[in-house]
Amino acid sequence: MSFELHASHDEQLTRLAQELSKGSLDLSGDLVLRIVRESYASLARTASVSQHLVSLTERFAKQRLADIARHHTHSDTPQVLFLCVANAGRSQLAAALLNHLSDGAVIARSAGSAPSSEIHPGVQRMLTDIEGESRSAERFPKPLTDDAVRAADVVITMGCGDVCPILPGVRYEEWDVPDPAAASGQDLEEIREDITTRVRALLDTLSNK
Repeated sequence: MSFELHASHDEQLTRLAQELSKGSLDLSGDLVLRIVRESYASLARTASVSQHLVSLTERFAKQRLADIARHHTHSDTPQVLFLCVANAGRSQLAAALLNHLSDGAVIARSAGSAPSSEIHPGVQRMLTDIEGESRSAERFPKPLTDDAVRAADVVITMGCGDVCPILPGVRYEEWDVPDPAAASGQDLEEIREDITTRVRALLDTLSNK
């Protein structure tokens, strides 16, 4: 379901862009406003309700602006992008586990080639177990952007085909992990254990850089 940009939302997005511009001194106001509007439009395509669209847009736009800024600056903190189709299960779980296990030493992002409107309920419960209720509640499916790929040192794909841009200097891996949407109970726990093992191995390679 998609939504037209209501006048009230238009005003909120303009104010949001102005606020974000204050914290993005190296980025032009026009660029920030474009990113905010693009973020809103992308999320609106899969949103089931419009009530929280502006607040979700703020979080998504902040992430995109951080990715753009990172692309133009040097950072010693590795960044990993986990990519699946819906960004409702595997990629969300992998990002949460990497953030948790690295204790802030690695930045983990996630995205979907065709994002769902919500995270899989079983995965959402696992995210709460890993991150706590307040932090896990902030997670939501996000569409893939070129900026996210450019900002990444490592891109991990999980069943999303060839939609991810192949860029020089970026390390790519394909993880063969079952889709949690088709699992329940013990199968879901096994998927979590599988991803945990893979994330630990990935973290070892990043720590040895």
